Amino acid sequence: MDISTETKPTSRNLTPSSATPRILVVEDEETLSLLLAYNLESEGFIVECVERGDEADMRLIEAPPDLVILDWMLPGVSGLEICRRMRARQSTRSLPVIMLTARGEESERIRGLSTGADDYIVKPFSVPELIARVRALLRRASPDRVASRLSAGNLELDRENWRVHRGTRVVHLGPTEFRLLEYLMAKPGRVFSRAQLLDSVWGLSAEIDERTVDVHVGRLRKALSQHGESDPIRTVRGAGYAFDETFGGG
Repeated sequence: MDISTETKPTSRNLTPSSATPRILVVEDEETLSLLLAYNLESEGFIVECVERGDEADMRLIEAPPDLVILDWMLPGVSGLEICRRMRARQSTRSLPVIMLTARGEESERIRGLSTGADDYIVKPFSVPELIARVRALLRRASPDRVASRLSAGNLELDRENWRVHRGTRVVHLGPTEFRLLEYLMAKPGRVFSRAQLLDSVWGLSAEIDERTVDVHVGRLRKALSQHGESDPIRTVRGAGYAFDETFGGG
């Protein structure tokens, strides 16, 4: 799995101006923990990762974050028990919790939600979908903390309503093209390899060829530049793709 640690460029007019939300990721699978931290930090969140349930419980008492991404099966204390303890404490009673688990049965989902989780995602999952759910929960908890729109030049992406406009024109995109544009647009100038895009846009379970990325980028470009408008997607030969950081800059 290709996880870049390069420094991300400053996003122009794409980043919320309010205080940055803090997210605690409680996950004992190191590769997944790194992937979540990388993508959440790329979205502008402050992220802390812990591997053990007992350590997470201490951090929640010492410095409650704005949202918790919590694995069900953990060493020390289970995610389910942590969730119970959070709901029993005044300081964390209303803290948003997304539970991650390989348990996909309906009875297990009901159990997790009944324990106090606000949302429940079954592994493997799509990282963009997880980030969308993070934003939705934060928006409900603190509406002023998360930007629902990304814009550059005459291009605007509405995360909440899943719509894209180029000037007055509605850009019709499929779900994959929308997630691809959102991911690139949130980090203008940053070059992502095809492998990185597969991990982040298609999800951890994607068993598809990297050339599929090229196909969807082609569809995205066609939809965005349907009437001869300038192409906001930049191809970096031998490296991957980026949203043009100079797009709409005059």
